[in-house]
Formats: sequence, structure tokens, C-alpha cells
Amino acid sequence: MKIKLSILLLFLIFLSPQLLEAQCAMCRAVVESEGDPESAEALNDGIVYLMAIPYILVAGLFFFIYRKMR
Repeated sequence: MKIKLSILLLFLIFLSPQLLEAQCAMCRAVVESEGDPESAEALNDGIVYLMAIPYILVAGLFFFIYRKMR
């Protein structure tokens, strides 16, 4: 069971850079069409950070619940 979970986690880690660059394609396209690639990259980074924070908080909550139940 742990090996399958490790393989899945490893696969998701290797897959994540492609997924992270795909966030908010419409916003990025609009900003890039204005001709300022630096602001487009900054906008995309901001979207990724805003998306990641809730997932990290929920994962931390489940981790503490799991440790408390053990």
C-alpha cells in the first residue's frame, strides 16, 4: 500500500510543473497580448499561490486529525 502511495505521489510531483503553468489560461493570454511577459508571469505566479494555500491548509488539518486519531 505504501509503495503505491509513494509512486502516486512521485507521479503527481513530476506532473505538477505542467499543471501549474496551465493555471488561468485566459488571464495569462490577455496579459501576454498586452506585450508585457513579466507581468503575465507575475499574474500566473499569484494565481498559483492563491490556489495552493487552501490545499495546504486542508492537508495540514487532515494531518493533525490523523495524528490525533492514532
